[in-house]
Amino acid sequence: MSEVYAARRTRLREYCNAGGSAAALVSRPANVRYLAGAAPHGAVLLLGKTEDLLVCGPSVDRPSQERPDEALRVQTLPGAAGGDPAVAAADLAQGQGADSLAVEEHHLTVARHRALGSVAPRLRLAGLGGAVEQLRVVKDEEEISSMRIGAEIADQALGELLESILVGRTERHLALELERRLVDHGADGPAFPTSVATGPNAGRPGHRPTDRRVEEGDFLSVCLGATYRGYRCEIGRTFVIGTAPADWQIELYDLVFAAQRAGRESLVPGAACRDVDRAARQVLDSAGYTEGLTALTGHGVGLEIDEDPQLSPAAMGKLDACVPVTVEPGVHLPGRGGVRIDDTLVVRPEADGGPELLTITTKELLAL
Repeated sequence: MSEVYAARRTRLREYCNAGGSAAALVSRPANVRYLAGAAPHGAVLLLGKTEDLLVCGPSVDRPSQERPDEALRVQTLPGAAGGDPAVAAADLAQGQGADSLAVEEHHLTVARHRALGSVAPRLRLAGLGGAVEQLRVVKDEEEISSMRIGAEIADQALGELLESILVGRTERHLALELERRLVDHGADGPAFPTSVATGPNAGRPGHRPTDRRVEEGDFLSVCLGATYRGYRCEIGRTFVIGTAPADWQIELYDLVFAAQRAGRESLVPGAACRDVDRAARQVLDSAGYTEGLTALTGHGVGLEIDEDPQLSPAAMGKLDACVPVTVEPGVHLPGRGGVRIDDTLVVRPEADGGPELLTITTKELLAL
């Protein structure tokens, strides 16, 4: 993997040089991880004029499976001196003879930005913008492989939960059990706080589990994800508790399923991001569910659970091959509940079979 990280840093260095910066300071943890192979707590990456360095604070005994790129020198600040790795990195950049330093202004606080200028007054500080985030959009096959394994773990955890007795258990208890199962099956941890929503809560985006208990006749919406080797995935499904769903539940489920299928089928290289959103949204709009829909149909995933691209009505840009995204339309009816269906897929050309579905738990409306 060392050559992969080196190639990523080379691409960023070329971007910075083209913008007139001789060095760059990367401080956002996911971006440090992407370029250096690991992101110890508080560490920053310096793309220096003469040498690249991973600058860390005083070491702490925190076991981690992540190891920095072996070709990258790690500089640890002495414990007695304390200090900020970002400030130390700026000083090192100036010591290497750089006259300018591109920084991630969207991640640095004002106070931290001022401290950089104070310790290295000869450096011209420039904005790096979202350059690293843009490099991260298209994934290589190693990254996708990690996400595929994470999706398998999430599918397995969800499948096991569905085989257990659910009536009478609380949303909070079910969410904790899912997160335990993720770790038991090899995940680093959950990709985000697991959402379990029952009855009138079902279908509500971002619902935080409560002490409401599962009842007969409920819709049960579950949204979870696993992190594996730093990469994240997401899956959401809706079920019915009881012997058979009611007619209104079947109709609503079929509608959301049709919207989700339309969004998935639109995931082709070159498709406008807003067109993917439109494909799913117009299915719900045409059925009269214009009000109360979520702001977007999906988003990119990777080292973070919410990355570019955004699949929304106002989104700019087009999809590339090898870009993992979610497609997650839903409808929530206040007081009654609702349906959400959420998959993680990788954009692939038709010649390669079209979009690759990573989360494969059935989307059939199951009565549990």
